[in-house]
Amino acid sequence: MRNLFLALLLGGTMAGGLAACGEQAVSRPPCAPGKVCLTIGNTNEPATLDPHTSTGTWEDRIQSDLFTGLAQSDAAGRTIPGVAERWEASPDGLVWTFHLRPAVWSDGVPLTADDFVFSLRRVLNPETASEYASLIFLIKNAEAVNSGKAPLEALGVRAVDARTLEITLTHPAPYLPELTRHHVLYPVARHAVEKYGEDWVKPGRMVSNGPYRLVDWRLGDHVRIEKNPRFWDAAKVCVDEVRFYPTTDAISAERRVDRGELDINTDIQSNRIARLRTKMPGYVRTHVWLGTTYMAFNRGPKSRVPALKDRRVRQALTMAIDRDFIATGLLRGGQLPANTMVPPGVANYQASPGPYWAGWSLEKRQAEARRLLAEAGFGPGNPLKVEIKHRNSADPMLFMPAIQADWKLVGVRAILAQQEGQISYADYRVRNFEVADAAWIADYNDATSFLDLQRSNYGPQNYGDYDNPAYDSLMIQADNEPDAARRAEILSRAETMMLNDAPIAPVYFYINKNLVNPRITGWIDNLVDHHRTRWLCVKPAA
Repeated sequence: MRNLFLALLLGGTMAGGLAACGEQAVSRPPCAPGKVCLTIGNTNEPATLDPHTSTGTWEDRIQSDLFTGLAQSDAAGRTIPGVAERWEASPDGLVWTFHLRPAVWSDGVPLTADDFVFSLRRVLNPETASEYASLIFLIKNAEAVNSGKAPLEALGVRAVDARTLEITLTHPAPYLPELTRHHVLYPVARHAVEKYGEDWVKPGRMVSNGPYRLVDWRLGDHVRIEKNPRFWDAAKVCVDEVRFYPTTDAISAERRVDRGELDINTDIQSNRIARLRTKMPGYVRTHVWLGTTYMAFNRGPKSRVPALKDRRVRQALTMAIDRDFIATGLLRGGQLPANTMVPPGVANYQASPGPYWAGWSLEKRQAEARRLLAEAGFGPGNPLKVEIKHRNSADPMLFMPAIQADWKLVGVRAILAQQEGQISYADYRVRNFEVADAAWIADYNDATSFLDLQRSNYGPQNYGDYDNPAYDSLMIQADNEPDAARRAEILSRAETMMLNDAPIAPVYFYINKNLVNPRITGWIDNLVDHHRTRWLCVKPAA
């Protein structure tokens, strides 16, 4: 994913009222008699609903209801067939063939393999400026197409016939079917995109292929979607209408769930989880998540703090953070302190031992941080001064002052600058920051989903502009290593090298946290936090 951005909470008396079979709850929009409606708090306002240019988890939640890729997530977050009924790979793992089911767009136009060819070329077209284009550089000639060095037609995708798509890779990638669930690989309707241009994503013009279609989008208020009667499995879709609301205010969102105005909110302020389990029994849902919160240091050409180009300074800032206090003393939601970028639970990975200081006590790390800063020319008479730009969502608002205090203890003066999540990430992508508070949720269950971020060619999401040819070489070597154990060892070496260079400072590993009205059925907590509306329903009121 793709990048993470959060919000939520408080408590009160239970008033929970989902709308089903015509009933209405307090302060909810009307739901037509006989229909099932959901209201979902979705952290932030979408910047776009174009799956090829969006970057946020809050956008993906909506898009995953509107669109379906070659594969999709089931209720438990597992990869199952989507538009493709089945697929197979060649013996060398380079050529994948996807066999498509009969399907149509929401306007009735047939969906074909040509739509996928058009869509993948669109992602890699430099004019699209897709920030996730690098995610599919594993497709043959993708990087050359994206850099303008090869024509779109050179991309390794072709329609064998209307219902057969062939994708050729540069290296084996057994995780490709899982990757096709990602929104950047969703198909878009060529006939709508070419007719309306950028306006194709607006209500009344968007054509989609998922279980829902876009009906209304009121900026700052809500996005409304309705069941798509032309979806191939529409007869099994229970919920008729969904409204997604931006919920950047944690306390307000919690109260709205408690009053029954929201049926779901997609985050919880971590230090309130224990209280909410008592105040709102049955509502709190948490699970291990493949995600990491980290700090990025702007060491690139646009850096306003030249000292951040000095590895000693970055190492000092990284080792001075008291991760144990942040994860277990401050957040207290089940997060784990992180010295590495790749979280536990990632498939087929040999965990990195972390940076050279990973086993040191906090006191030893603080002493070494002061020494490194002094060696770099900073001390009481010349303190290092930096600005930390951070998201204004629930958890960053809690732990950023802790990092500020940690750095003060080693003689660094840090100023906090909070912004809405989508604005912060927009600044990170153009390098308008000194130190950035960021987070990453795996796009697929493999270490490369985390480690690719630091490749020199990864583009806007390599926020610190890390550029180490030795690291890149190890990543390429891992891409082309057929032996799983050997590949894992190479990736571990690459991660250790990167962590000692300290372009980033991992802080903690995520859990996913949701408030869910107990009357909702079909909700299964899972590793990827995918809860597609097509699998949900509502119990009748008592």
